[in-house]
Amino acid sequence: MRIGEIAALVGVTSRTVRHYHHIGLLPEPVRRSNGYRVYSVRDAVVLARIRRLTELGLGLDEVRDVLADTAGRELMDVLAELDADLARQESGIRERRRRLARLLEGPVCAEEPVSPALAELLGTAPATGSPMAAKDREHLVLLDTTGVGREIYAALAPLAEDPAVHALYERLDALAGAAVDDPRISPLAAELASAVPDAVLAAIPSDGPVVTGLGAALLDDYAPAQAEVVRRVMAALAARVAGRAVG
Repeated sequence: MRIGEIAALVGVTSRTVRHYHHIGLLPEPVRRSNGYRVYSVRDAVVLARIRRLTELGLGLDEVRDVLADTAGRELMDVLAELDADLARQESGIRERRRRLARLLEGPVCAEEPVSPALAELLGTAPATGSPMAAKDREHLVLLDTTGVGREIYAALAPLAEDPAVHALYERLDALAGAAVDDPRISPLAAELASAVPDAVLAAIPSDGPVVTGLGAALLDDYAPAQAEVVRRVMAALAARVAGRAVG
């Protein structure tokens, strides 16, 4: 058989056969005096097996390992690993479909798509025109990508529904053009820090991901006086966490 004939027989392209030769997956057959390759039935059997294995999802390096093991033990190991990988993908697809189904049910918030737990939290917060409240929502969406647990969102729910917290947002909004030594900064930072319940701090995993530079980047996202408030709040909360760990 010529290369076009074996390719047509197995259901691949001649280019694919040449690629398998190039990477050493399929041995080069003997050539006639005119230089044309001559393929045997055995070559076709090997090529057909390569096609079946790749259709199962095996990579070419994995196919090479399978072909090198005539007893078939390597094939069983590879297939078991492939099956486990497909199971993980299947689980991920089911979760994505659940999230899509929830989005299709509506209504959809502006921050979607987010985790169901965060969507539930954002849905409890009343509508507000506060720029600082909107910024906090953006930061929560960013936090959501790190895979934080449902416990944090559940602990934040009372804050989202508290009218007093929205009054604090308005005071923070009012500092947009203020100087960093504005006398309103200190009392507002103290009130904001005290408004965060211990349950929120307790829900933050001690072994969670540490993103270098995130704190500075968050502060850069605020006007100077607002950034000073947030910096003081972060310091106060860090001190509470440290004190809890010591206690």
